[in-house]
Amino acid sequence: MKRLYTTLVVAAALLMTISAQAQVKFGVRAGANLVNMKLSGNFVNNLNKDNRAGFYLGPTVKFSVPIVGLSMDASLLYDQRSTMVTEEIEGTVKEESMITRQLAIPLNVRYGWGLGSVANVFLFAGPQVAFNFAKDKKSIFNSAADWSWKQSNFSVNVGLGCTILSHVELKANYNIACGKTGEATVWNAAKTAALGTVKSKYNSWQLGMAYYF
Repeated sequence: MKRLYTTLVVAAALLMTISAQAQVKFGVRAGANLVNMKLSGNFVNNLNKDNRAGFYLGPTVKFSVPIVGLSMDASLLYDQRSTMVTEEIEGTVKEESMITRQLAIPLNVRYGWGLGSVANVFLFAGPQVAFNFAKDKKSIFNSAADWSWKQSNFSVNVGLGCTILSHVELKANYNIACGKTGEATVWNAAKTAALGTVKSKYNSWQLGMAYYF
C-alpha cells in the first residue's frame, strides 16, 4: 500500500507541475480488454483457463507540454476483466467464472511525431493503479476452495497510438500486472485445513479509442 500511495502522490505532483504550462484537453475513453490470465502455485496442473474479453470506460485528460512531441495523459476508468477457470480431476469437470471489476487510474508519458494537428503517431508507457471492488467468491469448485481478490494492484502500460484531427485517438497497449490479482485457498474435504493456494495475474491486451473535446 505504501508503494501505491507514493505513486499517487508523485503522479498528482507531476500533473500539477506540468498543467501550469500545458495545453489541456478533456475527453472520454473506451475500449476492450483481451485478458491474459496467469496461474501459479499448488494444484495448477489440474486447472485450465479460458480467457474472455472485458471492457473499460471513463473520462480522460491529456496534457501537451511545451516540449516538441512530449505529452501525458491520465484517465479514471471502470475496468472489467473476465476468464473461466476449469478444474478436471478423474474425468470430473468443474467450471468457475472469475470477473474482476476495478477503478483503474493509468498515467502515461507519450512521445509522438507526425503531421501536426492533422495526424500523429505516438509511443507511450506509464504506471497504473487500480482499486478492486469485485466480490470474493466462497466455496468454488464444489466448496473445495475460496477465491479472494487483492483490494488494490499496481501495473504498467506499454503501447502505441495515433491521433487524428486533434480529437480522435486510437490506442493499443499491453497492461502488465506487478504482483498477484487474486488468490484461491484450497481446502481439505472437511474444510478444516488449507492444502495450498493458487495465485493469479490478470494481464491484458487493450484496444481502445478516445475522443477529446
